[in-house]
Amino acid sequence: MEIKDVQKIEEYYQALVARDQSYVGIFFVGVKTTSIFCIASCRARKPKFENTVFYTDFKDALDHGFRPCKICKPTEHAHQAPEFVESAIKMVTENPKQKIKDYQLRQAGISPEKLRRWFNKHYGMTFQSFQRMYRINNAYTELKNGKNTAESAYGVGYESLSGFAYTFKKLLGQAPHRMEHEPIKIQRLTTPLGPMFVCATEKGICLLEFVDRRMLESEFQDLQKRLHRSIIIGENEHIIQLKKELKQYFEGQRSEFEISLHLVGTAFQQLVWQALRTIPAGQTRSYQEQARLIHKPNAVRAVASANGYNKIAIIIPCHRVIGSDGQLRGYGGGLERKAWLLRHEAAL
Repeated sequence: MEIKDVQKIEEYYQALVARDQSYVGIFFVGVKTTSIFCIASCRARKPKFENTVFYTDFKDALDHGFRPCKICKPTEHAHQAPEFVESAIKMVTENPKQKIKDYQLRQAGISPEKLRRWFNKHYGMTFQSFQRMYRINNAYTELKNGKNTAESAYGVGYESLSGFAYTFKKLLGQAPHRMEHEPIKIQRLTTPLGPMFVCATEKGICLLEFVDRRMLESEFQDLQKRLHRSIIIGENEHIIQLKKELKQYFEGQRSEFEISLHLVGTAFQQLVWQALRTIPAGQTRSYQEQARLIHKPNAVRAVASANGYNKIAIIIPCHRVIGSDGQLRGYGGGLERKAWLLRHEAAL
């Protein structure tokens, strides 16, 4: 949304001039003379007041024709975890047996309230929930490697087996001594087009979506229901490889992906998704062409619907499918992102 409030605009302009870090992600400023947009802390030369326009979201700036600044990289850096969040996460990872309390956060100069707001906004959970997930994930790994329940429970700081078992079952849907399925691991990562969530099982990547996708919550629910597993914060070899390949893709060093995928959908949807992966980078295909390719020439609407249910953005390139008239059609990440991806791949 474009910001119209005069006082707010003046406040944001002063923050821009001062390179105030506390305003990073709060507003995005478009510069009319250069057609680029920046975040508050940008080191570039400051524009005149009359040449600025302010937005609440970087997608709004993209929609109005502004390009991301190459100096401050607004779509990427605006959503990185701030220093106080990184410090809090470090406290958790370095003390896996200890539950970090609010008074400990305050002693470290971290506001528990501010931390809760950040985690609720960017992860959809509280910091305490994040801690519980991290500890249970560590316990799961220990159990998988042969430790018994008591050793794992006490090893991650639980003082009672009943409390550990209750939390374990609540988060993973199964008792510690009756584990049948490995949980779905989830991580948040940043990209030049904004933050994304990635989910993976032991078989491969099963979800890669922009965090502002409208259907994201229902996609998480569908994933858990179909796989009969819970989603928990963690990382495995597939997520590590995905981060590496995605970085290479955005830096122009890779056009195709080698990462293993765990496709979750109907037989028809999977047929459509496999066909999507045959579209070379830098090329496009219409929905009609896609339908003919899978020998379903009369199923254009069904093909379009299957495209919409694709949970693995970029890697399964539904952004390469356009209308028969050459116009861009619906994309879960937004048409501006679709256009950006097509331009990026054309340059490759």
